Amino acid sequence: MHAIREATTAVVRAARLLGLTQTQVAGTIGLSEATVSRMFGGKYLLDPACKEWELGSLLVRVFRSLDSIVGSDEQARQWLRGKNLALGERPLDLLPKAEGLIRVLHYLDAARGRI
Repeated sequence: MHAIREATTAVVRAARLLGLTQTQVAGTIGLSEATVSRMFGGKYLLDPACKEWELGSLLVRVFRSLDSIVGSDEQARQWLRGKNLALGERPLDLLPKAEGLIRVLHYLDAARGRI
């Protein structure tokens, strides 16, 4: 149970540091806005047997990758909201679809590999 609570807390923390709204988080990890609201309030834990766990873990990886590349929460938020020619659109707009979330993560992984 401790690991589940830690993973849920990591998703909430990453979302807050990236400046994501609860609506954006809901779209990214595939939960309702009401469930995400409960999650942010500490009354809902991600289910390791469901897709929300996997997508939440990917969101945390996006945050960690961005943090290691840009070094500040403000720059990470700007990067997410800025047009990205390699991705073809703003990374933030890609997050609500699993394929887009993975594209962003692969892009960041490749960028980290160059550092």
